[in-house]
This record gives sequence, structure tokens and C-alpha cells, in this order.
Amino acid sequence: MTIVEHLQELYDLPAFTFPLPDEGEKVTLPEPDAVAWALRGDAYGEGEEEWEEVFARFLETVDTTRVRALIVGAWSEAYDTDSSAIVAALLAARERLPELKALFVGDLTMEEAEISWITQSDLTGLLRGFPALEEFGVRGGSGLALSAVRHGRLRSLTIETGGLGVEVVRGVAESELPALERLDLWLGTGEYGADAEVSDLAPFLTGERLPSLRHLALRNSSIQDDIAIALATAPVVARLEVLDLSMGTLGDRGAEALLSGQSLTHLQTLDLDHHYIGEELQRRLRETLGPAGVQVLLDPDGAEEYDDGDGEPSRYVAISE
Repeated sequence: MTIVEHLQELYDLPAFTFPLPDEGEKVTLPEPDAVAWALRGDAYGEGEEEWEEVFARFLETVDTTRVRALIVGAWSEAYDTDSSAIVAALLAARERLPELKALFVGDLTMEEAEISWITQSDLTGLLRGFPALEEFGVRGGSGLALSAVRHGRLRSLTIETGGLGVEVVRGVAESELPALERLDLWLGTGEYGADAEVSDLAPFLTGERLPSLRHLALRNSSIQDDIAIALATAPVVARLEVLDLSMGTLGDRGAEALLSGQSLTHLQTLDLDHHYIGEELQRRLRETLGPAGVQVLLDPDGAEEYDDGDGEPSRYVAISE
């Protein structure tokens, strides 16, 4: 599975791509606070507008004092050029974006750059520079850095990668995020840079720094069974509404742990889509949790085991490259 579509919304606002210069007179711009503005530069280095040029034109065209959501799309040769210039441009303009509540950096599809090819940079400054942010997201783990911060307003944090480095995991885990309700980490596989162990996830599992957390997604992981086993006794689970272990290599070992561990009947949703769980355990999950009103998502979603030549079946996360 790969990412083939751009974000359709952010902050519950529909995405609207800021038009190219030659399209400007043909397109009626929406009200500044009515959409999530998607700013997309030249992805292929073919002489079209660089992202920074799109952003500069956006600042001069739109009343940015009313803008609530921004989506950073493609920049030139993102597989070779990191996002540091974009970070600098956003921070330089922060006084012109006083109402910015949501920011997503790296909305690129596979045609623009595969997820593990997207070259990010240190994005910590964006959280420090925009203290009113309520939603923050990023796609791409190569070169990504995110140090521990304290942010009092952030309600949703999403990091989408094919392989998330342990230093980023630790940076998030050590952050003070008292308002955070939704945490979504795509942990990925070691082949593309994932090197966190279950022990590195311990601060999320206790939830001590995340008192408002209600939606926890630790997904797209090659250690999904081990994560499920840890969550079976994790204190944070008791106050969750949504537990998402989808997109990874979850199999019978992890499913059995979820069934034999603490009660999950208080959940609204248990998302296990893209899994390797046998039919018997799938049945038990549905029969145990379904009558309590839990929505149990168990779509295999293309998950198949492969023989890699050593006689042992191999499992794949949903999104890696």
C-alpha cells in the first residue's frame, strides 16, 4: 500500500490547494478561515514555483491573520532536499499567522516522493514558534528531528513514516503535552529507519505525561505483536476511547495478549486493520468485544505473508517505502 492521495481535510476544514499564478484569475478564493490551505511547490525540480515562492505569494494574496489551517505539500526534490527552508519560512511569518491552529508538513503522494524518501528536518521550532497549534502532523521520517517540548494547546499529534527513529520517539515521549487527546505514530520497519523498542514506548503506555489522551495509535509497525502484549497491561488503556494497532504485523501472539489482558470493553473502537490474525482469534475478538459495543476493525487490507527464501514467512507493514 502506498499514499496516492493528498490530505482531504485538516482541522475539520476541507483542503483547498492555493492556485498557481496562471490559475489565479480563474479561481475564486475561499474565505481565509473556511479551508485548510494546501501550499504545493514544484516537486520535480522542473523550473516551476519553489515552495517558498508559493508561500510568499500566499502571504501577499490571502488575509493570513484569519488562516486556521495550513498543509505543506511538495517542495522541490524532497527526496534530496530537506524541509529546513520551509520551517524557516513558516517561523519568519508566524506573526502573520496569529490564528493558525493546525499544520501538516509533508503532504506528498508516492508520485511526488515515497514516504521514506521524504527528507524532513528538525521540526521542533514549529511547535515552539506556534504555541496556539492544536493539531500538528508530519509525513516522512528521513532526517526528522523532534526534541522534547512543552506545548499547552496541542490536541492532536500525527507522525507518518515508513520508519520512525528512536530519538523522535523519545522526544515525543519526553514532551509535556497536557491537552493532547490524539497521538498517532506510524513506527514502520527497521529497513527504513525504525529502531525504537517497546521500552521506548513506555511513557505512552503509562500516559503520565498525557493526561488528556483518548485516542492512541501505535501502528504500521514491524513489532506490532510486542506492542500489543505491552498494551495488554498498560495503564493508559483504561481511559482510551480508541486503540489503533492497524497497518502493522499483528498476529495471533498479539491478539491473544489483547484477549487475555485487561478489559477492552470500554473502548469505542479497536482498529486492527491490516493484520495477520487467524480466523479463530478474529472470531473471539468479535464475540468478546462486539456485544459490549466495541467497533472491532479486522479488515486484512491486503496483508499477506511471503516466503523470503529462508523457509520462514515474512510479514510486511502496510506502508514502508
